[in-house]
Amino acid sequence: MNEYTLILEKAESKLKTANLNFSAGQYDDAVSRAYYAVFHALGACLLSKDLSFSSHSQVIGAFNREFIKKGDFPKTFSKDIQILFADRQSGDYDIITPIDSETAKKDIEIATNIVQSIKNYLIL
Repeated sequence: MNEYTLILEKAESKLKTANLNFSAGQYDDAVSRAYYAVFHALGACLLSKDLSFSSHSQVIGAFNREFIKKGDFPKTFSKDIQILFADRQSGDYDIITPIDSETAKKDIEIATNIVQSIKNYLIL
């Protein structure tokens, strides 16, 4: 099993946890786990090209440059990833405005789509 397959398994685990959090009404945690599922999937995709970055902005930027701009994934993924990142920031750090169920549900749907698309791309 190659390393990016293991990373994708971690992404799947984060998606599962996002769904469990959602079912338990823990919407802040659900969006955080949905974002991290995508973050790991992006990392796996980059690793398939022997690229690795530690910061979130580097991973997102490199994914946009290496895969979205080259047409491997739809341009909408760039916006979706930014939405997930912003919602994760809000869910993890904003104590005034909690994440609602509608936002959490949409984020999980977006994350599921991105993770599945990356899995398909990597032919797993």
